[in-house]
Amino acid sequence: MNIAIVSLVSLIMNLFLGRWRAKFKKMTLPWWLLIHASIPVLIPLRIWLDTPKIWIPLFIVVAIIGQFIGSRYLANNTVSVIEADKTKSV
Repeated sequence: MNIAIVSLVSLIMNLFLGRWRAKFKKMTLPWWLLIHASIPVLIPLRIWLDTPKIWIPLFIVVAIIGQFIGSRYLANNTVSVIEADKTKSV
């Protein structure tokens, strides 16, 4: 049950962080911070719930999936950074 809790928290957090990350240009400081923002929450949660270290790769994969889904499918309402740059140069 603890593994499911940490995985669910990881997925939900990274869905929102991925959606927010889609608004920033790649390789900028805010972009990197949003990728790694869930780590300070997930590590203490994993330790507090006493999940074995062998499950850490699963949590990383779930976080990556959450970032991907959040940035690709939940952020469709936002104007992409590339499109915004194209309109500025015109």
